[in-house]
Amino acid sequence: MALKIYNTLTRAKETFQPLEPGKIKMYVCGPTVYDYIHIGNARPVIFFDVVRRYLEFIGYDVTYVVNFTDVDDKLIKRAAQMELTVPEVADMFIQKFYEDTEGLGVRKATLNPRVTENIDEIIAFIDGLVEKGYAYENGGDVYFRTTKFDEYGKLSHQNLEELQFGIRVEVDDRKENPQDFVLWKAAKPGEISWSSPWGEGRPGWHIECSTMVHKYLGNTIDIHGGGQDLQFPHHECEIAQSECFTGHTMANYWMHNGYININNEKMSKSLGNGVNVNQLLKTISPQVIRYFMLSAHYRNPLNFSDETIEQAKNGLARIDNCIANIKHRLASAAEGAASEEVARSVAEVLNQFTAKMNDDFNTPDAITSVFELVNIANPYVQLENVTQGTLNLLLEHFEKMDSILGILSKAEEELLDEEIEQLIVERTEARKSKNWARADEIRNLLTERGILLEDTAQGIRWRRK
Repeated sequence: MALKIYNTLTRAKETFQPLEPGKIKMYVCGPTVYDYIHIGNARPVIFFDVVRRYLEFIGYDVTYVVNFTDVDDKLIKRAAQMELTVPEVADMFIQKFYEDTEGLGVRKATLNPRVTENIDEIIAFIDGLVEKGYAYENGGDVYFRTTKFDEYGKLSHQNLEELQFGIRVEVDDRKENPQDFVLWKAAKPGEISWSSPWGEGRPGWHIECSTMVHKYLGNTIDIHGGGQDLQFPHHECEIAQSECFTGHTMANYWMHNGYININNEKMSKSLGNGVNVNQLLKTISPQVIRYFMLSAHYRNPLNFSDETIEQAKNGLARIDNCIANIKHRLASAAEGAASEEVARSVAEVLNQFTAKMNDDFNTPDAITSVFELVNIANPYVQLENVTQGTLNLLLEHFEKMDSILGILSKAEEELLDEEIEQLIVERTEARKSKNWARADEIRNLLTERGILLEDTAQGIRWRRK
């Protein structure tokens, strides 16, 4: 089955055709680095990490660019509050972004360009739009003429009249049209700024992504992604700027993930219900967070609550326990090739998994395929005679699927320290002498230390909580 992607631009699933065979150019809008990322930011970070992983899994060479907005009104305000410079604030929260996303198991993008590293290119891009008549200067600000781009509104499927009456636009007498948007902002006293043909100032928000897509990936890219909230106006404005500047389609496929609600309410600063990833990782494992994020289709809304996190924990524990049982049986398994019957079953599961991922990255159904593998593995490890070949084949297929989803525990089992080893030996001896009280006492002590014991037919098995 060929890969199909739901294209926001056409409102339809389309068979994916790369611009260049075997290669993909992908751009996803990154954070404005004035604070820690919250769980809403984490959804596109995790989802597009999975998209990139899957594209590479099926053989593509992916150039993946995620930008940092490191200068804007929010950064200027935060810098004043913290009594730091804008670059100091940006550097701080870019480092925090890397720490948090690495904590979530997210691989670094191919490139993470910053606005302040591309000011010359942004000025040149704006100047080109002015020369072509698509932009104009007034009072040191530069605006884009939306009426000059006939297709403005094609991503959000609204025309200029609908946008004018359906969307609140800030009144600005310097604009020729209410829907015109700023490309360059004249500097206010004391603000960070750069010299330009229109005076001291800084870039508007939308122009940065158009410039960086053009600089690092070219006139047209394969995939442009981001949160649903970016569809309008940010991505709509990107299309207008880029296609007027280059004369080419900006992106062939537009992908947008849905919102995250907190306890069935929209997450917003006014409600004070935001959840920072930095804090979340102190109490919830990254694998649980990833499992939660991928348990709903990326285009659907997702509700974060104690209940949904508990569901994610329970689902993940079932998979982790299955894998731990397989590894435990390996120690006593007979040498031998994989069972042909099991091999056929796991191959079919992997086919189902890839079919679901090919269907617009349907991660919840892909996770269902992981549980199908669990259903094959659990009865097998209970058999009296198992082979190393079959057990390794099962582990190999779990690892293949997890190379895309990234939901399984990555912590290697650590060696028990000498004290705990002695306690396990003592408990074994207590059981042999039928000293059940001491055996239970040791089990409870180990549980308090985060060590869970399981008595199996093959001997004592332990695992960390």
